Parts: sequence; structure tokens; C-alpha cells
Amino acid sequence: MPAIDTDAPLLFFDSGIGGLSVLQAVRKSLPTAPIVYAADYAGLPYGTKSEAEIMARVPALLGRLVERYRPRLVTIACNTACTIALSHVRAALDVPVVGTVPAIKPAAESTHTGVIGLLGTAATIRQAYVDRLQTAHAPGMTLLRHAAPELVHAAESKLRGETPDPSIFSRAMQGLTLLPDGDRLDVTALGCTHFPLVQDELSAACPRMRFVDGSAGITRRIRYLTAGQEWPAESSEGVFVTTGSLADVEGLQTALHSYGLTQIKSL
Repeated sequence: MPAIDTDAPLLFFDSGIGGLSVLQAVRKSLPTAPIVYAADYAGLPYGTKSEAEIMARVPALLGRLVERYRPRLVTIACNTACTIALSHVRAALDVPVVGTVPAIKPAAESTHTGVIGLLGTAATIRQAYVDRLQTAHAPGMTLLRHAAPELVHAAESKLRGETPDPSIFSRAMQGLTLLPDGDRLDVTALGCTHFPLVQDELSAACPRMRFVDGSAGITRRIRYLTAGQEWPAESSEGVFVTTGSLADVEGLQTALHSYGLTQIKSL
């Protein structure tokens, strides 16, 4: 294996800013890792796209990003993209690729009632991949699913300094709790990386609920795959790149800077 350049970045990819919830966890574990965060604002939102659209778009776009930034590892910080296109991305790229999948396993491990929930995009919750996760990690348990696309836009607006309508979060939780067995639901997996960014609001809407997401598992996987590699002695300015117009990220600069992403570019 060729030596890894010390300055080779970790590349994070999402349709928007949801992957910041993953980046935050990784930053705590690898504080000097160079970071490139790519947001496909030209394609946002993914949750309403067809499987064919995502399958065609994501591997090609990541190929361009890898060619430009030469990362040591790619993290697809998007549940929708991973449940549909992860295997195709791995086949197309010559660098390690870490995926993001709905946190059904940690939800199943922490439930006391055997009823767990999944909040995600419409594209994520309908995937057979989710069925396989339930079979593998939550056999005999009840998995309640609800598509909550409003939460994506709520997270995006929150990071722009706006205050989302509280009823958005109430509706999202009622989409689970009003289902049969919803009164026994005690743990909900946040199956979109945007959703942890509004976890406080979801908790306020449903105080009895516990929430889990996949960021801790992703961090462990990144550390495992980069074990033994050298990192810079000090942290550097992170890069935020959007596939859309820079006008798409107006209002996000303060939030991006708080995550260490101070260079803002378009692809």
C-alpha cells in the first residue's frame, strides 16, 4: 500500500448540511484531521428522488470530488444515498468508503419495550436494506417507520439562524407514536443525518423518547480504517464545497465556521 500523505483529507459527502452531525463526532476523535465537506445542493433533497436518479448521480459526483481533493477516505454522511448507492460508490472509487445506515442496531440494543422507531426520508424508509437491518439486528422486535421530510428543511433553516415551527417536530413524532404500538415506542433511530441537528427540538416535542444515530459507529469505523496513518500536528481550515451556487449557502457561514469549515467553494 502506498504511504498516505499526512495532509490527505477526510472527505464527507451529503446532500446538504446534515452530515455536519457526523463531522462533529469525528472532529472530537480526530481533531487535526484535514476536512473537506461536500454538499450536493444542486441535488437537494435526495429523499424525494428515485432510486435510479440517486444511483446515477452519487457515484459520478463522488468520482469528481475524489479526483479533485485526493482524500484518504470518503464518508457518505447521508442515509438515503447509502441505502441506495453505497455498493456502487465502493465499486467506482479506489479509496475506502464509510457508509451511513439507519441506527437500528443501537436502537434495538437500548430498547426496553421491544418497539423501536425510525425517522427518515421517504426514500430511506422504503428500502429493502432497512428490512435486512431489522432482520439482522432487531429480530422479533417491532419497527415503526415514518417519513419526515420536513425535518430536513427544519435543520437547514435552523443552521441559517432561523427558528423552525415547533409543530414540525410534533408532527414528526406523532407520525410514529400514533401508529399501532406507538404508545410502547421508547427509542427512535434518526435515519437521516440532518435529524440529529434538530434532536433538541424533537426531544421537546416528545420528552419520553430516547434518540440514537449512527455518528459514533461511523467515527469508530473511520478510526479503524485510518489506524497507523499520520495526521498533521495542528488542525487546518476545513473546506466546504457545494455543487450548487454559492448563493445556496448564504446564511450558513456562521454555522459552517463553528464546524471548522472556513473555506467555502463551489465544485
